[in-house]
This record gives sequence, structure tokens and C-alpha cells, in this order.
Amino acid sequence: MIRIAQLSCGSEYSGVQGELEKAAEMVGAELVFPEVSLEDVRNVEERFGIKVASGDLNLAMARATRIVENPDLADAVFVATCFRCAEGAIVRSEIRKYIHENSRIPVLSYSFTERTTAETLLTRMEALVTTAKFKGLLARERQTGLTAGIDSGSTTTKAVVMRDNEVIGTGWVPTTEVIKSAEDAYNAALESAGVKKEEIQGLGTTGYGRHLVGKEFGAKLIQEEITVNSKGAVFLADAQRGEATVIDIGGMDNKAISVQDGIPGTFTMGGICAGASGRFLELTARRLGVEITELGKLAMKGDHQKVPMNSYCIVFG
Repeated sequence: MIRIAQLSCGSEYSGVQGELEKAAEMVGAELVFPEVSLEDVRNVEERFGIKVASGDLNLAMARATRIVENPDLADAVFVATCFRCAEGAIVRSEIRKYIHENSRIPVLSYSFTERTTAETLLTRMEALVTTAKFKGLLARERQTGLTAGIDSGSTTTKAVVMRDNEVIGTGWVPTTEVIKSAEDAYNAALESAGVKKEEIQGLGTTGYGRHLVGKEFGAKLIQEEITVNSKGAVFLADAQRGEATVIDIGGMDNKAISVQDGIPGTFTMGGICAGASGRFLELTARRLGVEITELGKLAMKGDHQKVPMNSYCIVFG
């Protein structure tokens, strides 16, 4: 069983601890809490260079140092603090940075609310488990044989066919009905590749509809989108060796992923704010009468100092 070290503050008081444990159980993992000494807690200020009032935050930092010094204590790390706590946000970021720079243990940071549920945590926990369990698979630099993949996203459904490390067919359709959209995208990719479905040696699925599509199509691999998208990005960018940063703007949320030699190391995932979604960018482009690919260039031409802002929320402000 994969051991996920929980470094957190306030999860018990906010009532989300049970949801964290449930999410871990859903992906076949268990939460562990590395033991530390009082001396370890007293030394965190010197180690991290920051002084915080919260005892729980100091304990979280002490546990982080314990894990770095004894990496066999955990297979992955989950850092969580309340979204209302500015001090917690700083410590969460510092812990993630510390573990990422001083170990090869995958780490995820998350700011929870009182409404956080196991379902909202599922993709994050699943990504931690995938990274910990399948490092060998993620580290592979070449694809062999004739394989296919389907990404059942919230806004669009994509499919790809590869033969011996080369993309030979693709399909891309709007997501309407999950299964039908997957069939349309897959058939388009097969037609583009000039191969028949029976010839495919292995199929994988990802995205929000991955489990439903995977079951329907008999997929050999069903994997969350964080590890899949990061691996796909470094493959396409020819950056499978060394460090890379992947920013994935999805229909419902976005993700920032640090990758080392093709393996995700630390990542964060948006979702609370509507402005952090590709769907919002699509609507913005439509209102402006431009293609979504033009938004970046338009933004670079702007001058934020000339725009009066009376709210920090771009959606409802």
C-alpha cells in the first residue's frame, strides 16, 4: 500500500480529516504521520528561515525535514492548510519547495475549505499514488508498438494513435455525451492513422471521464490527467531529460506541474476559482470576438496600470 505522509494544519478542526482519509482509501493508499521530537520542532525556524505562531505549522515543517532525512518513511507527501490562513499558505509553499529540492518524493500542496470532499481530492490523491507506483513507466522515453489513448475532458475529448514513438493519428471533438464523444474522437484518430481498432495493442484513458470510457472500451490503463498530461507535454517538447514545468489549462481547472526526467515531482491544481478554467478563457475569447490562441498576445500588449480595479475577482468583480 502506498504511504502518503500528511503534513497539515487545521484539517481536524475544519472537519475535512475524514474526507482526506476517505480519498486516500479510494486510491489504495494510507495516510501516515511521521513522528518527530520536540527538538525537531524547535529547529524548524532555523531550517526554513521563517517563524510562525501555529504549533501545527511548525509540526508540519518538522515532519517535512524528517521525511527528507528519512525518505523511506513515505512514498508521497500531501501538504494541506486552510485556504483562509495566509501563514499556512506561506508554510505550505515552503514545505513543497523544500521537499522538492531535497528529495525525489512526489509532493502535492492543497488549500482546503470546510466543504472539501473526498471526491474533490480524488484526482490529486490518485496522481500522488500513480507517481509513486509507476515511476518506471513515467520514466520511459520511448513508446513501442501500436497503441492509442483517449482523453475524456470536461470540454473536449481527444484521441491519439502512436506507433513506435511516433504520433500517426489524432482526433478532437467537443464533449457532449461522454461515450459518444469518445467514440467519435477515437474513430477519427484511427481513420487519421489508417489503422483498424482491432490492430490496437493497448488503449489508455484519462480525463474526467476516464473511468467510464475506460470501462466501455476495455482500456488496459486508466490514469488521472496530471501525470498523463505532464508526460505528454515533455514528450512533445522533447524535454524528457532534466527539469521542466508544465502548465495545463483544462476546461474546469488548471494545473502547474514540476517534472524531473519525465516524472512529476510537485504539482498544484486549481478549481475553486472560475477564472482558473479553460472554459472561462473560451467565453472571454468569444466575447472579444477573437480566437482563444490570441488571448496571450493581447494580454502582453495591455497595461495593467491603466485598468482601474475595484475587485480582485475577474469573474464576478
